[in-house]
Amino acid sequence: MHSYTMDLGGRPLTLEIGKIAKQANGSCLVRYGETAVVVAVTGTKTPREGVDFFPLTVDFEEKMYAVGQIPGGFLKREGRPATSAILTSRLIDRPIRPMFPEGYHNDVQIVATAVSVDPDNAPDIPAMIGASCALSISDIPFNGPIAGVRVGMIDGKYIINPTVAQAEVSRLNLAVAGTHDAILMVEAGAKEISEDEMLNAIWFAHDKIKEIVEFISKIQAEVGKPKMEVPVYTPPAELVTEIEAYGAEKLKAALMDANKLEREENVAKVKEEIAKVFLEKYPDKGVDVAYITQKLVKKIVRHTISVEKIRPDGRQLDEVRPVTCEVGVLARTHGSALFTRGQTQILNTTTLAPLREAQIIEGLGVETSKRYIHHYNFPPYSVGETKPMRSPGRREIGHGALAERALLPVIPPEDEFPYALRLVSEVLESNGSSSMGSVCGSTLSLMDAGVPIKAPVAGVAMGLVKDGEDFTILTDIQGLEDALGDMDFKVAGTAAGITAMQMDIKIHGINKEIFQQALAQAKKGREFIMGKMLACIAEPRKELSKYAPKITTVKINPEKISKVIGPGGKMIKKIVEESGAQVDINDDSGNVYIAAVNTESANKAIQMIHDITAEAEVGKVYTGKVTRIMNFGAFVEILPGKEGLVHISQLSTERVAKVEDVVSVGDEIVVKCTEIDNRGRINLSRKAVLNAKGAGYAAAPKTPVEHNN
Repeated sequence: MHSYTMDLGGRPLTLEIGKIAKQANGSCLVRYGETAVVVAVTGTKTPREGVDFFPLTVDFEEKMYAVGQIPGGFLKREGRPATSAILTSRLIDRPIRPMFPEGYHNDVQIVATAVSVDPDNAPDIPAMIGASCALSISDIPFNGPIAGVRVGMIDGKYIINPTVAQAEVSRLNLAVAGTHDAILMVEAGAKEISEDEMLNAIWFAHDKIKEIVEFISKIQAEVGKPKMEVPVYTPPAELVTEIEAYGAEKLKAALMDANKLEREENVAKVKEEIAKVFLEKYPDKGVDVAYITQKLVKKIVRHTISVEKIRPDGRQLDEVRPVTCEVGVLARTHGSALFTRGQTQILNTTTLAPLREAQIIEGLGVETSKRYIHHYNFPPYSVGETKPMRSPGRREIGHGALAERALLPVIPPEDEFPYALRLVSEVLESNGSSSMGSVCGSTLSLMDAGVPIKAPVAGVAMGLVKDGEDFTILTDIQGLEDALGDMDFKVAGTAAGITAMQMDIKIHGINKEIFQQALAQAKKGREFIMGKMLACIAEPRKELSKYAPKITTVKINPEKISKVIGPGGKMIKKIVEESGAQVDINDDSGNVYIAAVNTESANKAIQMIHDITAEAEVGKVYTGKVTRIMNFGAFVEILPGKEGLVHISQLSTERVAKVEDVVSVGDEIVVKCTEIDNRGRINLSRKAVLNAKGAGYAAAPKTPVEHNN
C-alpha cells in the first residue's frame, strides 16, 4: 500500500493506492479531512462494436451511512441517485471526457462512492481528484492527470474549498477543473460578481490545480501501469481526397441554411448522394465513406467560421438570434412566459405555494429543504424526434440545476416573500442553448407571477472554434455550432454581474485570453437579450394571480409557538379546520404564515392565533365562555387556554344565592379582568361590566388583531 499526502485549502488530502478495489484497472481511497471516497475505474479490453462515440459512464454513489443515517422509505436502502449525486457525476464526467484519445471506443466506467462525509469537506472535489488519479495509474489510455477545486470569495478574498460557514457568506461558489496548462471545466453560482472577479477566481483556482496535477503525476510515475495502445484509425488518403473533391461544395451549400430542419434534410440528401456514388465505386468501404463524410461536414463548418468568419445561419460572430417574449400566456397558472430565440423556444411556468410545500432533501449535504425548485423538461418533439417519454435524465437534471443556480440570487428571501416556488421550463423547440433560454423564460415568468425578484436575469451560450493558436468566439451558439465546435460556455447574470456559469470543452483546455474575450462577448449578448425581455415586461406585477394563495405573516413571540401548536398539534389542527386556512410556523423567527384562498378565512385564522398568544390584561373586557361551575363562582375561558374566576359576588349587581341561577356551562358572558395575582391567577368580574353598562358604556368587543401583510 502506498499513501501520498498534500495540503489542500489548509486540510490534508491523502490518496491511498493498492489498499482497496485491487481488481479494478485503477483505484484509490481519497481522504480529505474526515471525508473518504472510494474510487474505482474499469475498462473493457476491446472497443464496443457499432459505436462512433466514447462510451464513458461516471457514477457517484451517496451512501447514507457516510453521515451516520439510515435511508428513509420502506426498504431502508439507497434507491435511485439523488439530484446531488447526479450533479456530482456530471461534475466529474465533464473535465475527464475530453482527455481520452480520439477514436477510443472501449467502455470505461468510473464509480466513486462516498463512504464518510464531513460537512466541511464535501466529497465532490475529492471524488474528481480520485477519478483522475485512478485513471492515471491504470492501464486505460488517459491524457491526464486533471484536477479540480472549489473557490469561494469573502470580502474580496478567494478561498480554496470553503467550509460550510464560509460558503454561507461567500459571494461565489465556483468549481474549476483543468490540466497543468489549461482550464477544462467551469461551473459557478454567484451573487452578481463582475467578469474580472470571475476571471481572477478561475486563475486563482488554476494555481492550486497545477499543484494537484503535479501531485498526481508523481504518484503515476511511481505506481502507474503501462497504458494500453489504442489503434489509430486512418481512412485511405486517396478516398479522402476524392470525397472532398466531389462533396465539399455540395455539403457547404447544404450547411449554409438558417433553418435547422431544412439544413439537416439537405445535408442528409448530400450524404446519401456521396454514399451512393462512392459505394458503387468502393463497395467494401462503407465505414470509411461515412467517417470521411462526417469529418468533412465538421471541417467545412469549422473552416467557414474560423477563416471566412461566416456562421451557418449567416449571422455575425457576436450576433444573437431573433428574440421574442410573451408573458401571461396561460390563464390558470400563477405566472407564465414564452421565450423564443431563433429555433429555441421555452414555455416557463411559476407556481406559488405555502412554505410547507418546500422540497425535503435527504442526502449527504447540510441542506435539508429548499423553497425554490426549478425543473427542466426536454421532450423528444422539441428536436423533431420520436422517443419514449421517460423520467428526467442527467441532462435534464443538470440544465434545471443550472437555471436554478442562475436565478437563486434574485429570489426574495423567505421573510420578504413567504412562498415556496416551483418553476418548470418546458422546451418546446430546441436548436441550441435551451438552458439559457430557460433562465430568460423563468425571469419573465417570475415577473408575470408578481414575484418581487431583486433583478431580472438573462443568459447566453458562447461557442469556440480553435485552430492552432487562432480562435473564434461565437455568441448564442446553435446546435450545429455546439456539436462541431470546441466549447459550450453558458453565462447568466443581471445588469450588475454574473449569477451562474457553466463551461464544457472538447479540447485539452483553453487559456485566459479566450476566457476574457468570451466573458466580454457574453456580457454584450446578455445585455441585448435583457433589452428584449424588459420591453415585454419591465418589472414584476404589483399583484399576485387571483389563483395564487394569499399568504399573511403574523409575528408572535417564539416562546408562544408551543401554544399555537398545542399538545400533539391539537391547537393548530383546530385553527386549520375552523378557518380553512393553511398555517406554517418558523420556530426560530416566530413568524406564522397563513395561506388562504380568501380574506375571511385568513382573518379568522389570524384572530385565533392572536387570541391564543394574547395575555390577559387588567382592565380589559372580554367575551368568554363558562367552562366550569363551582359553589364559589364560575370559571370563564376569556382567551384560548386561559381561564379566570368570576367569584359568585361578581356575577351580578344583585345578590346571587347560587351560581347556577345566573350562568350555565357553555354560556357566553362579558367580563372584565380585575386582577392577576402573583401566581398568575386571573380574577374576573361580570358585575363591573353591568355597572359600566348602567352608566351608559357599551361592553368592549374582543381585542382587535394586529398583523403584518
